[in-house]
Amino acid sequence: MADAAVEFLLNNLKDLLLNHSHLLTDSKQQIEDLQTDLRLFKTFLRGSVKKRREDEEHSRCGHWQEGGGGEGQALNNYAKLEVVRPPRQKGVVGFTDVAEEVVGHLTKETNYFDVVSLVGMFGLGKTTLAWQVFNNPEIIYKFPVRIWLPISYSLSNKDIFLATLKEFTAINEDLCRKDDKELAQIVASYLEIASFLIVLNDVRSQDDWDRLSTALPPNNTKGKILITSRNKAVVTHVSRQESRKELRFFTEEESWQLLRVEALCNQDCPSDLEDVGRWIARNCGGLPLAIVVIGGILATKLSASDMDATKKEWESINTYLTKNDPADRIKKFIFLSYDRLPYHLRACFLYLGVFPEDYEIPATKLIRMWIAEGFIQQNNDCSLEECGEMYLEELVSRNLVTVKKFKPNGKVKTCRIHDALRNFCKGEAGNENENFFQEIESGNGGSDLDKYRRLSIHSNGLKFISSKPSGHRVRSFICFSNEECSLPSENIPYFLVAFKLLRVLEAKPMRLAKISNEMYQLVHARYISLSLDSSTLASKFSHLWNTQTLIIDTTSHTLEVKVDIWKLTQLRHFKTNASAILPKPSKDSKYGVELQTLGTISVESCTTELIECACNLKKLGIRGRLALFLEGKIGSFDSLGKIKNLEKLKLVNYVGPKAAAEGQLRSLPQSYQFPSKLRSLTLVATYLSWNIMSTLSMLDNLEVLKLKDKAFMGNTWKADDGGFRRLEFLHVEETDLTVWKASSHHFPKLRGLVLKKCEKLLGIPIGLAELTSLQMVELFYCKPAAASAKRIQEAKKATTQPQGYAFNLSIFPPTD
Repeated sequence: MADAAVEFLLNNLKDLLLNHSHLLTDSKQQIEDLQTDLRLFKTFLRGSVKKRREDEEHSRCGHWQEGGGGEGQALNNYAKLEVVRPPRQKGVVGFTDVAEEVVGHLTKETNYFDVVSLVGMFGLGKTTLAWQVFNNPEIIYKFPVRIWLPISYSLSNKDIFLATLKEFTAINEDLCRKDDKELAQIVASYLEIASFLIVLNDVRSQDDWDRLSTALPPNNTKGKILITSRNKAVVTHVSRQESRKELRFFTEEESWQLLRVEALCNQDCPSDLEDVGRWIARNCGGLPLAIVVIGGILATKLSASDMDATKKEWESINTYLTKNDPADRIKKFIFLSYDRLPYHLRACFLYLGVFPEDYEIPATKLIRMWIAEGFIQQNNDCSLEECGEMYLEELVSRNLVTVKKFKPNGKVKTCRIHDALRNFCKGEAGNENENFFQEIESGNGGSDLDKYRRLSIHSNGLKFISSKPSGHRVRSFICFSNEECSLPSENIPYFLVAFKLLRVLEAKPMRLAKISNEMYQLVHARYISLSLDSSTLASKFSHLWNTQTLIIDTTSHTLEVKVDIWKLTQLRHFKTNASAILPKPSKDSKYGVELQTLGTISVESCTTELIECACNLKKLGIRGRLALFLEGKIGSFDSLGKIKNLEKLKLVNYVGPKAAAEGQLRSLPQSYQFPSKLRSLTLVATYLSWNIMSTLSMLDNLEVLKLKDKAFMGNTWKADDGGFRRLEFLHVEETDLTVWKASSHHFPKLRGLVLKKCEKLLGIPIGLAELTSLQMVELFYCKPAAASAKRIQEAKKATTQPQGYAFNLSIFPPTD
């Protein structure tokens, strides 16, 4: 991925010429010449890598035609997108009988502690099926506690026990200090009385089971375990005969149906393609993973305007499949899909391998890390973040990434990568031509770190740092340890000096008691994510002028930001869990225009000067005494209306040690005073009266409304006519609301409704059942409203719905 390094250097040179020209005297022309040479060199690199790939492929299985018009054309076509395509929604194909059988077995009463097993070879879909079962409504009703645990070599017993305890209690330092045996006893004490389902995904050996079984309650007949494994000996060891299910290969018809879903998005197959499509499905050998990967390739080759060209592309792929040894097909299929990726997507795909097995990857985090690594190519038609969204959606469309959660607007919220694809990324990234990243397991670093550009630590981060590793070529240090720990002060300087060329520093699991001066030497860092004990962000952070994303978690309620963030010329995203007290921008400040995310900041910091400086904000969070803020006594709410691009606003009412109710808001500003493009609004602890809701209903572009921690209080909410014309998602949490009066015309575009801790709410308006747009209702601790939610579900079933429509109802805890 040498061209990513060249792109990174080019961006630095561009910034030097634009923002630091005063540092240049006679060198400006030389730097401009260097830019030209580097662009030519990048073009050469791409060509040479493509040639090497073609030569390797030729030597393996003979030459076959490369389709798609070449990388340059693909990139040009890609750059022409203005709008972001929502990822394809696809149905489930195959194993519906198995899923029903497993759900039935898990929900069946037994007089013993039951362990249900799914066993099958690599690529048969065990994880997909287990995830389908895990989210089945009957399972959700039956088991108030559901825990998904990936069993990987990098996770210790302690990691797994702590991950289990997170579902029952807060993880503190006292728990983290306990040994495996003590933690196992604590886990067992919780599980002994719970009605739970635990999924242990990818149990590879009997030892894996034996080391975990000490925390399981053998006498709790209300609890169930579901394991997936490739090893028949494992399931024989842990499950009764009647509790084992061995997955079969797909039939030819199931294979064809799945291929049709993946390659044609479940549309009817053109007659010209059906024969070759069925041949391709047959040659995938009944392996669902192979079908999904090949389907992703075929989907990119579909052209309604030139069916002959599409047929030739499909035939060339079918020819390729028949040449390969069936025993090695999965790896070949993945390589085929990878080899057909546009060049700019390859590094983005390999980068997914740095995340742990079964890790739910936040899309925003992933894209910001891609940007920091230099993988996202600048496009004049859209921002780096928008390009990153398109990159991710392209990988999703090629079935190389699976979406776990969607945002209300249909974009990807979280995603994951299949173990087989992750293993491919690890193997490809570790070869001698790439040295793309190295995964550190169990804190053991090895002696050859210096050849790798990225380190990914999945567990025992403190042990790794204590071993005094050194890697002068390392550009990214990424820690995903489940166990949070305090990094001793004496280790901090050595750690920072050992990796002083970092671009990406993701170290939140390791809390720093203080920041040493060595931190301010990381001048190449673009992405910094830290946990601190300190309540101050030192002024010396201004030395890190390359920083694009700065994320600071602190144990304090406030964070005094002494660094002049307006001098961080590249800063795009600043986030903290505290109330950040920001320095005032100087009148002559020309920076701040890159800022897109700012939050959460104190109300005192939200001034006219700040708004004028950060004029391109898209996301803003404000925390503090909102009553004084809205009344204009502190800060300036009126200035928010001047932020033309602000789409997401979060207002958190916080009055310090006083009771939250003392900060009750009596009113809200008029709807015209809110930012005109506001799409998402979150209110927290504002204690507003429901009659104030009419103000929010008049926000013309509002699509998402989240009301949390007693944002609104009172017995009755009567919806107003003519409002919420675009609202698609409504979240109401912790309120004393009893009666909610509304009809379908009050929320004409509502797609999702979430109610949490609304324990007095008698019911959901039955008129919402008339909404053809309504797809999801979730209730958490809203027992009186459960009956009305079920009536809505029955009403939806009784009406004709659009093709592909599905209504999902989730109630927790389950009711009879």
